Amino acid sequence: MLVDSHCHLDYATPEERAGIIARARGVGVRTMVTICTKLDEFATVRGIAEGDPDIWCSVGVHPHEAKDEPTADYATLLGLTHHDKVVGIGETGLDFHYEHSPRAEQEVSFRTHIEVARAADLPLIVHTRAADLETVKILEETKPPHGVIHCFSTGRMLAEHAVALGFYISLSGIITFKTAQEIRDIARDLPLDRLLVETDAPYLAPVPLRGKPNEPSYIVHTAALVAQLKGITPDELAQATTDNFFRLFRKARPPKEA
Repeated sequence: MLVDSHCHLDYATPEERAGIIARARGVGVRTMVTICTKLDEFATVRGIAEGDPDIWCSVGVHPHEAKDEPTADYATLLGLTHHDKVVGIGETGLDFHYEHSPRAEQEVSFRTHIEVARAADLPLIVHTRAADLETVKILEETKPPHGVIHCFSTGRMLAEHAVALGFYISLSGIITFKTAQEIRDIARDLPLDRLLVETDAPYLAPVPLRGKPNEPSYIVHTAALVAQLKGITPDELAQATTDNFFRLFRKARPPKEA
């Protein structure tokens, strides 16, 4: 069994989503987490999770949206965690590549999410781009009890600091790209018991499917490459990352037939 620890199922129509989920199940992807990026879309995200026993969701505000989410305060976010299907906080963090929101507002939002994650005892789902030093600084100051660097695409320093803080590192289709040798080298050196896999669907389809809308079934290509890097079989990689997922996302329950 594989787990897609980070995808965006709300980007598909209900009809498309049924096919996406069926194809995922067909290749052994039993569990998925559909991620919230804006609070005005949370009801849709949560509804998708409510419709399937093995789909879970998060609640949070993407750093791109920080300037447009004045209602995403501590009390509001914490209140939305009080639902059986909400298993994580985010995605949140810092994105200084595009800077769709001012850096100061991104930081305030990030720190608020960290406080909520601590209060709710849920893992923090961190998006970071072009902000390694700032992300590490905040994480080391606040020391969230548990979390994951999602869609890892940055440097060794961030990965090693995150692991030292008890975080997990989630690998996406990026690791299959020709230009991603540095990420492959870092992933090879990271401890297996700290790795997750994800699609970030509908973005970042892995080789050999680049250019297509990504979906959870495509995670098998990412997982196969990660297994090769770690010198283990795909089945062993699937078991390890699945165990890691349920260790981190403790509120999620394994499929009954698994």
